[in-house]
Amino acid sequence: MPAPAERAWQLLQDIERVAACMPGARITARIDERHYKGAVAVRFGPASLSFRGEVEVSALEPESRTLRLLGKGTDTSGGSAAALDLTARIDAVDASSCNLTGRSEVSLSGRVATFGARMADAVAEQVLRQFAANFSAALQVQAPPAETAPAAVAQQAAAVPPETALNGFALLRAIVRSWLRALFGWRRA
Repeated sequence: MPAPAERAWQLLQDIERVAACMPGARITARIDERHYKGAVAVRFGPASLSFRGEVEVSALEPESRTLRLLGKGTDTSGGSAAALDLTARIDAVDASSCNLTGRSEVSLSGRVATFGARMADAVAEQVLRQFAANFSAALQVQAPPAETAPAAVAQQAAAVPPETALNGFALLRAIVRSWLRALFGWRRA
């Protein structure tokens, strides 16, 4: 990420702003410091899923810059449910950059598990790529003036807002790539 670790950590703790970086996600209500209500909508091709649920900040560890979120929700049509356990950490690389690493487990049940199980990895990969790009853009926009060079200020002024919808073409490409890897046994070196 193009920012010092401490600045990225500040952004990671802002659940509303982090949710805005996730394609199709938004916080709809803040219950207290650790509990939120939200919605997630993912659309690809003719299919779309819309979930409403709750998010809990179950751990916030400033010394290791680690955040753990637990989420659960149901499809607005009532036919599916999902649960998320996400841990994210910010590690300094140098004075002006850091790494954002994460691990997540997602459980799906109902109709979404039936028709979406084969595409889940490809969808997750695409969503995480868009999240990383949006998080990076949010870090650049929030850069303090002292850290921002004049050329970067002009670039930020013309910046496009983060993507809020899942890129269907990129998703299709990821699904086909995943299918070909499974079919022919391709592995990354």
